[in-house]
Amino acid sequence: MQRSQSRTILQGTAVFAVMMGMAIGCGQNPTEPANSARALADVAATVAQVASAVSGQPSPLADEQKSGKNLGFDTHTYPGNKTMQAWRQAKGAPYKWVGDYLPSPCHKDASWAGRRDTLTRMGWGLAVVYVGQQTWGRTPQLLSPSRLAALQKAGTSCNADFITAARGASDGRDAITMTTREGFPKRSIVFLDIERMEVMPPAMRDYTRAWARALLADGQYRPGVYVHKHNAQIVYDDLKAAFALAG
Repeated sequence: MQRSQSRTILQGTAVFAVMMGMAIGCGQNPTEPANSARALADVAATVAQVASAVSGQPSPLADEQKSGKNLGFDTHTYPGNKTMQAWRQAKGAPYKWVGDYLPSPCHKDASWAGRRDTLTRMGWGLAVVYVGQQTWGRTPQLLSPSRLAALQKAGTSCNADFITAARGASDGRDAITMTTREGFPKRSIVFLDIERMEVMPPAMRDYTRAWARALLADGQYRPGVYVHKHNAQIVYDDLKAAFALAG
């Protein structure tokens, strides 16, 4: 899954900028000398920063590489135990954590399921990711009973027209169930994945708020959001209000 260059994680009322490894070379051979790869990345980052200064365009990945932030990555499908072990043990490898994808409405791949113990034994930090409903560039429409029945009959779980507050609450409860099934400890943060939108429709804001409220009301896990910086501020404001209302 191709990721955009910069994403933001919202945890409670704090914002943490993180760079996704897929954008800075997760495809490289993990068995290559990590110090050489890091040195090459440093050189590339320096060049990118110079270009940024000349062009006036931001270079967030280069800035992260040079500032020594806590880097992690995510990838749609589990790379395999040997690859994950190599990435973790390689001398100078920059990545400290990885996105652990729960089976969810818009992420049907289950290859990450059951990997928590294995990954933590390797020393990985884990960000629990739940891919809920997405707009996919559409404006959500109210479903007629016949259209809803047709989607349900087809077994569809991911559709822009499912984006409602009621579905957000339902998916929030599903996220709790899946996180518990994977054995994550209480008070772990579960990050709702929200893909980039040019404009965030009101229905999507309702969905996101309801998803977060479901986790806050249950109390077992804490809601967070994994979101593109283009949409981060509005999501942050909405969730900050939800946290305040929940005390």
